Amino acid sequence: QVQLVESGGGSVQAGGSLRLSCATLGYSSSTYCMGWFRQAPGAERETVAGVDSDGSTAYEDSVKGRFTISRDNAKNVLYLQMNNLKPEDTAMYYCAAGKSFTGTRCIADYWGRGTQVTVSS
Repeated sequence: QVQLVESGGGSVQAGGSLRLSCATLGYSSSTYCMGWFRQAPGAERETVAGVDSDGSTAYEDSVKGRFTISRDNAKNVLYLQMNNLKPEDTAMYYCAAGKSFTGTRCIADYWGRGTQVTVSS
């Protein structure tokens, strides 16, 4: 059974940093694309960043230059380093894995339950 478990969320002030982690259980994630998505209250879920199985990455425009997605295939862990956080980054962040990467995002087949990120001004 595929499981994705996020951690690392929390509350920070604007300008601060957080690193999210996503442990993948039940399968070898190296052949899958993976991604981070977020959903703010009252808003639709949106793509934040994605990384293909070959290491190529893509980012949503508002996080480019501030967020970095990376993966450690040996440990089956996905990361999202978030720097210079802004209040508009406040959302529930979800990890996902899938078999198709469009070049701009990973098409998710599996989802984690999310970790909350809150940025205060």
